Amino acid sequence: MSSSAAIHRIPPFTLVARLRTWWIILRISIEERLVYRGEFMLGTLMRFLPLVSQIFLLQAVFNATAPDNSAAGTATSAHSSSTIAGYTYYNFIAYFLLTMVTRAFSSMPTLASGIARSIRDGTIKKYLVQPVDMLGFLLICRVAHKLVYYLVAILPFAFVFYLCRGYFTGGWPPAPEMAAYVASLVMSFLLGYFLDATIGLIGFWFLEVSSLLFVYMLLSYFLSGQMFPLDMLDKFTIVRSITAGDLVRMTPIQYLAYFPATIFLGKIHGAKLLWGLAGELAWLLVMMGICRFAFNRGVRRYSAYGG
Repeated sequence: MSSSAAIHRIPPFTLVARLRTWWIILRISIEERLVYRGEFMLGTLMRFLPLVSQIFLLQAVFNATAPDNSAAGTATSAHSSSTIAGYTYYNFIAYFLLTMVTRAFSSMPTLASGIARSIRDGTIKKYLVQPVDMLGFLLICRVAHKLVYYLVAILPFAFVFYLCRGYFTGGWPPAPEMAAYVASLVMSFLLGYFLDATIGLIGFWFLEVSSLLFVYMLLSYFLSGQMFPLDMLDKFTIVRSITAGDLVRMTPIQYLAYFPATIFLGKIHGAKLLWGLAGELAWLLVMMGICRFAFNRGVRRYSAYGG
């Protein structure tokens, strides 16, 4: 009897029993991750250190690109008078700070490699013989991880953002845009989860996905907007009026860093904001479907490798 047939013979849980099961998993996962609370706090603070070098680098770039650096008078006036791709010096620093927040939501360290490893060594069998959905279980574990991470890391985040408050010249966004920003962060978390999980599930066919994962992480770093705002790609025309930035913004990767940050900074608003949120939701639903399809097809051909 195949493992997939065994799954279908398990009687379905009632809704209350299923919710209780997920709550128990979430509670246990939170308790487990609280053990690492010190690591979360220190790791978060250390993550902001590269921003120091970026601040000095951007300061030099904007000073050099000021309309008349000798007549600018002060560094402050030079920074405010010069823009790159519509971003001032202060916008750039605020943007990088906000992308760090988004990446803390959307990044899923070890998820894809962990799924592929469980397929390769056979430990995935525990999800196939027990009435617990693997994708749901791992999602609950990631929710617990993020809850504990932000519970502990809120102090380093607050400390750094307080020191850098002067870079947020526009202040807090209006309530509707703030709600859109929070919604985009939640969807970026889910989108990041299903993207990474799908890559891990390719292990059903290839067993080893480390090279594929490396390529994805490399592309994600550049094309998610984590390294620079995607608006900078708009100067490169591909076909007629279609730019490189337009092409990148058609992919789900932009929602992992760029899109939420630009909402907070007020770069996207009105109908464009609504279309952006709709696009993020659409990509999320697509990746959920692809991930579930890959899991169901992979289980059918699974041959119980390893122990």
